[in-house]
Amino acid sequence: MMLKKTTELRTKTNPSIEGERTNETLETIIKPLLFILLFIGFFYIFAERMGVGNMLNTMMQTAYRLLVDTCFYLMAVAVLAGAISALLSEFGVVELVNRLLSPIMKPLFGMPGAASLGVVTTYLSDNPAIISLAKDKKFLKHFKEYQVPALTNLGTSFGMGFIVTLFVLSQITIVGEDVAVSAVCGTLGAITGSIVSTRVMLYFTKKAVGTEQEAILNELNVYQKENEESKKSIFLRFLNCLTTGGKTGVDLGLEIIPGVLIICTIIMMMTYGPSSEGYTGSAFEGIALLPALADLIKPVISALFGFSSSECIAVPITAIGSSGASLSLITNLLKTGYANTQDLAVFNAICMCWSGYLSTHVAMMDSLNRTEYTGKAIFAHTLGGLAAGFTARWYFVFLSLVF
Repeated sequence: MMLKKTTELRTKTNPSIEGERTNETLETIIKPLLFILLFIGFFYIFAERMGVGNMLNTMMQTAYRLLVDTCFYLMAVAVLAGAISALLSEFGVVELVNRLLSPIMKPLFGMPGAASLGVVTTYLSDNPAIISLAKDKKFLKHFKEYQVPALTNLGTSFGMGFIVTLFVLSQITIVGEDVAVSAVCGTLGAITGSIVSTRVMLYFTKKAVGTEQEAILNELNVYQKENEESKKSIFLRFLNCLTTGGKTGVDLGLEIIPGVLIICTIIMMMTYGPSSEGYTGSAFEGIALLPALADLIKPVISALFGFSSSECIAVPITAIGSSGASLSLITNLLKTGYANTQDLAVFNAICMCWSGYLSTHVAMMDSLNRTEYTGKAIFAHTLGGLAAGFTARWYFVFLSLVF
């Protein structure tokens, strides 16, 4: 009874306490209600066009196809990249490359020379391959903390680069003229875009942590513990690197599954339209919202990239979510005459630089334990891709005049 009177007295003498309680009560009611409304509204956009049953089936089917065709593939890439990166680190190759290439990487990208290994591994495979390197403490010791998140931007800029360039070169049978200039200009454009993306990201991270803090290892190096037994023999060191590096790849493959399935499923359902039979609930159907939004700024994008037709805009829009899917559009555009060799150079640059970044950046940042930089990484890479396409266009114009 005495306690109750004391509480009432405190409330009377300090009315702000009562006000705070009222605000807390309103907050606990309004937040859940607002979330429920937004949640239902988001899925209503899909269900209204597709039907509830088709929407749910498409989500499940798309996620399943992404798991089987994309995530397991990326896991295989990560296992091989992890094994190779462990070997390169163990036998001093990373140290050598860092010393040799620092004079180039530092002024261009603001990164240590060791980052060039990330460029090579992602160029030959896919975006997450650079994370396998970043989980190696012998690789990461060459970096400052502000440079670690930028590995995501650097690696993504070159992801699937070898595959994209080979695809562009193979289009000679359709175009009927030399496409080597398109491939060269596209690659140069992607490199330019990577510099822009990485530098913008470094600007954000420098402001956050400064330039002196050493890289935080956290729990990234679970499999990088030194094994004194394996130090006794080169053969055992070789085997140990293969197995421990491969295990890192397996962990990475598992870590990226949630991000790829959730983000990519939503992006693809917002990118693709119905199949030829309409909405059937099969994989990779959607409401084509992103292309519709892109149509609103079509004149700006066409002027930026110099596209010969408005249909070409489908390639960069698709490359945001999936570089492989965007490549499948290029052949038809060339066959129908909607695209030419200059457009092909821009396609090369954008598909290589963006490389499905919207569907992989979240998972890559999560693997690096730096999720607080995800939004900034996506923003920086958006600018990088735009720069890649723009410069590839003018590289092509210049080389066409010269040669």
